[in-house]
Amino acid sequence: MSDSTSDSFSPTTPEVPPPARPLGHGTGRELIELLSSMRFAIALLTVICIASVIGTVVRQREPLNNYVNQFGPFWADVFGKVDLYTVYSAWWFLLILAFLVLSTTLCIARNTPKILADLKSYKEHVREQSLQAHKHKALGILPLSLEASLQQVSQWLDAGGWKARAQVRTAGIMIAARKGAANKIGYLAAHSAIVLICLGGLFDGDLLVKALMWAQGKSVYQGAGFISDVPAQHRLSDRNPSFRGTLTVTEGSRNGTAVLNMTDGVLLQPLPFDVELKKFKVEYYNTGMPKLFASDVLIHDRDGKTTAATIKVNEPLIHDGVAIYQSDFSDGGSLLKLRAIPLNGAAPFALQGRVGTSTELAQGAQKLGIEFSTLRVINVENMGSAAGAESGADVRKVDLVDSLQGHLGSGAKTRTEKSLQNIGPSFSYKLVDASGQRREFNNYMVPVLLDGQRVFLLGMRESVNEGFRYLRAPADENGALDGWLRLREALLKPELRERAARLYAEAATPDDKPQMLPQLTATARRALGLFSGAELVRPEDKRPANGWGGLMALSQFVDREVPEAERARVSEVLLRILNGTLYELLKISREQAKLPPPANDATTQAFMTQAVLSLSDATFYPAPVLLQLEDFELVQASGFQVARAPGKTLVYLGAILLIIGVFAMLYVKERRLWIWLEAAPGQGEQTRVRMALSSTRESPDTATEFDRLKSELLKDTA
Repeated sequence: MSDSTSDSFSPTTPEVPPPARPLGHGTGRELIELLSSMRFAIALLTVICIASVIGTVVRQREPLNNYVNQFGPFWADVFGKVDLYTVYSAWWFLLILAFLVLSTTLCIARNTPKILADLKSYKEHVREQSLQAHKHKALGILPLSLEASLQQVSQWLDAGGWKARAQVRTAGIMIAARKGAANKIGYLAAHSAIVLICLGGLFDGDLLVKALMWAQGKSVYQGAGFISDVPAQHRLSDRNPSFRGTLTVTEGSRNGTAVLNMTDGVLLQPLPFDVELKKFKVEYYNTGMPKLFASDVLIHDRDGKTTAATIKVNEPLIHDGVAIYQSDFSDGGSLLKLRAIPLNGAAPFALQGRVGTSTELAQGAQKLGIEFSTLRVINVENMGSAAGAESGADVRKVDLVDSLQGHLGSGAKTRTEKSLQNIGPSFSYKLVDASGQRREFNNYMVPVLLDGQRVFLLGMRESVNEGFRYLRAPADENGALDGWLRLREALLKPELRERAARLYAEAATPDDKPQMLPQLTATARRALGLFSGAELVRPEDKRPANGWGGLMALSQFVDREVPEAERARVSEVLLRILNGTLYELLKISREQAKLPPPANDATTQAFMTQAVLSLSDATFYPAPVLLQLEDFELVQASGFQVARAPGKTLVYLGAILLIIGVFAMLYVKERRLWIWLEAAPGQGEQTRVRMALSSTRESPDTATEFDRLKSELLKDTA
């Protein structure tokens, strides 16, 4: 409490406060009244709250294509024109924020003199008759003289924590007491907090960056390439007082230039130091979620000084006024050692590439571009059991988040127990054809156990807006893909199909019916031809552009060539023949590889069941080559957020003031108590006491408090 609100209890003479001076005249005064009014400030706060909700719901600073896919071309363009994708740096948002600062500042400037004057005033000059108009009032007698009553009341008020002042008048003494003056201090603290927080937001936003761009003649960079190739007009000064950007550093390298993402491009922000990443460390929960990000770094100052530090999530490093936060991690260019497997039956060959780079691959007359996208060393998925899945005649769609059991065309969800397992590394790449069309692929390094069979998951999708669909190729007895590849290669060779059909027919023909051999051989040959895609249902048919063969070809053959009444029976027979001939083809492929025949057991049966499905789906696999990850050399990269935030101190101070202000306004109630003392006429040494209480917020507690005060001070009431 300042000197002006001291608890002096000395008699004073009445003071008449000076009249308030008008703030202005005419239009200027009306404008100031509007800007400093509570309604105007509340309206601005409402708009800011709505904008903040939009900024929370609509993800900010995403690529434009994401918004087009989400809202459609028309609304994406409309929302972009009003800067809904960069709400917090939009000109209208900053303008509203500036007006809120101005309005709150004017409100403080207009009310502070009144509040300070009110803090100094005890209002001891009120008339005794006016006490009768208060809701809480009482009248009583003290069996003491006027002077003794004054002394007793003084001691009683002081013991109750009241600050009081007395005014001696001809007819008696007026005592004015006050408690809870911090309520008005809370008003000033809360409003000042709004100003400080808004100013801090303006200082730490894009406002200063845009001002520096204008003052220094800088512009946003909209191209691509290496940081070293960006011209100087797109680089800010390292003395920039406020910025917030991203810094990516690969293990074993150093970087001293942050990237500031703007609405229509980027700016480069040189730092006063370089960050060298020695080692990136990450730990995982059993759910596969990261538990710890940590980067061991060396900070190289421009003067040659080197500082070692470890940066963790929520444990930033503050160096030279710049805060460095651990925000994410990514691949820093891991080396991938691959096995390229042509699906036309040609011999596999070795291939290498680094994540983030591209290369060309020649497949006969066709040239494909390969863009190596990502490497994920750990893939923890839910491997809980689920209901049996349907088979389909297309590349399999696998829900790796839920149960790894869904197929294309089935959107059903199953309730299963979660069984979280690490199913090993995976890598993604894109194949670019001559027309520029890109398809993304995601292949796992090791086989995954599904439905009792270990399978290799070979995923693909046409665009980033789709989920991956997975081809499930069964692993052989050695846990490799070779057995399935040998079977597929044999399926593509006419002479081996002919031999398998003959062997199956010879084994399936009854000894007492040798005349069935030619017909059974022809049926087996036809089934293998349709399944492999080498034959069409009818010679005059045109071969589909998106592939032909598999179970879909057999289904079309049955639909077109078999009467409806016989289709179920013929389908069952065809599938039995197909399975038998493919089994013979498996034995032939192993014989040519100089391997023993497959064991006639449940393991081989499970392999063949999955092989039939995957061979069917493989006819629609939209790539002439399959890339299998054999080994890799992991290189990590840390993503840091770097920020110089001068407004942070203002925001922290504003937060403290806001807490104090809200607490004072909500939990501190200002009360004023008036006690009029006068000699009781005709009653000797007695004093008549009239008292009244007022409060800024009326509540049931006010009446209770007044009753307590009355019972403590007065013996009788009348």
